[in-house]
Amino acid sequence: MSTQTCDVAGCVAGYARRLHAAIGTGHHVASPLGAWLLLAIVGPASSGPDRVELTEVLGCDVDTAARSAAGMLASPPPVLASAAAVWTTLVDLGEHLGRWRRGLPSAVEFGALPGQAGLDAWAREHTFGLISKFPIDTSQSFLVLATALATKVSWQVPFSLAPATDLGPASEWSRQLHQVLRVPDRDHGRGHQQFIAVTAGAGDVAVHVAAAQHGLRVYSVAAGPDVPAASVLAAAHQIACADAVGAEVQCRDLGELPLGDGPAWVLREESPARGAIDMCTAVLPAWSARSDHDLKQPGLGFDAARGALAPGAPYQARQAVMANYSRTGFEAAAVTALALEHGRSGHPDSRRVAELRFGHPYAAIAVAADGDGTPWRGVPVFSAWVAEPADAKL
Repeated sequence: MSTQTCDVAGCVAGYARRLHAAIGTGHHVASPLGAWLLLAIVGPASSGPDRVELTEVLGCDVDTAARSAAGMLASPPPVLASAAAVWTTLVDLGEHLGRWRRGLPSAVEFGALPGQAGLDAWAREHTFGLISKFPIDTSQSFLVLATALATKVSWQVPFSLAPATDLGPASEWSRQLHQVLRVPDRDHGRGHQQFIAVTAGAGDVAVHVAAAQHGLRVYSVAAGPDVPAASVLAAAHQIACADAVGAEVQCRDLGELPLGDGPAWVLREESPARGAIDMCTAVLPAWSARSDHDLKQPGLGFDAARGALAPGAPYQARQAVMANYSRTGFEAAAVTALALEHGRSGHPDSRRVAELRFGHPYAAIAVAADGDGTPWRGVPVFSAWVAEPADAKL
């Protein structure tokens, strides 16, 4: 049997485009990976049109996706908690579901469907308590699948605080907030990275990378305020997935850009000591989000997943997810569930400094960056559209 696995990062980035497009452009956070893993677990049970749809949604052959998911669930990186489970009320699964159940990855928990309190406890246990309730009422369900992902990390170098006016006069957030986050002056090269990147779909974008301890990076990517959210999110996934594995990301030389205001920065010249190099700094808001997503929308693959397991059965598919981006660190968690229910039927002496200003809605992507050769490296785990900033606190 082939042991080939897929480009999970690319497949999840493709699924993220579908998921964020279905959610819309309001403030939200999501875990495309949590949904992708659940669909990959279901994939081998599919046939006919359902298999075709799942292949398209997953971005690769369903059996290949299932092998990739099995490898990931078997060896999560230290920075991430992951879990998957299948529960049922059925005493006899029948031939089709029985064959699928026997092929489930060993890391997938299987057992009798617990009550709602038991499912809530499972969600809390596998998300560091960040998700307190299972996202679906399963009182009418006979088969429930779920994945959980969570991280709770501290930045290698915490942000400094700055007045919100540093976001610039064009930013409405500068008038709504009191304090924001700034890269510490002494730590531009340690724990924080910032640059202006070239993208095909969103133009030039401001990028800040916050490195957490133990190998998670969170990429904040801002384009011009008139660039559609879908284009910014797609560009953010492309940049994050490439940079996290050391692949080349095309960046602007600051000497190529005009001085003054750009789409998400202001560029100035100053006269430091001879030999100083051009540099970027960054200022951005703290933020937090809690979201509850209905995954039954067309194009997300859950109708085909239902068809693969129990054609025609009523079903629910939801994801509960949260994230918090602060001065000191990042935490995020998601529980994704599918429940099948019983039928009811420049100058040599000067340098340029670009201050990247995340002063309007932008994308944020959390990527597993450590563990060369592991199936997690470079995979986007959480992604957000930041449209409701929060005051930064000590």
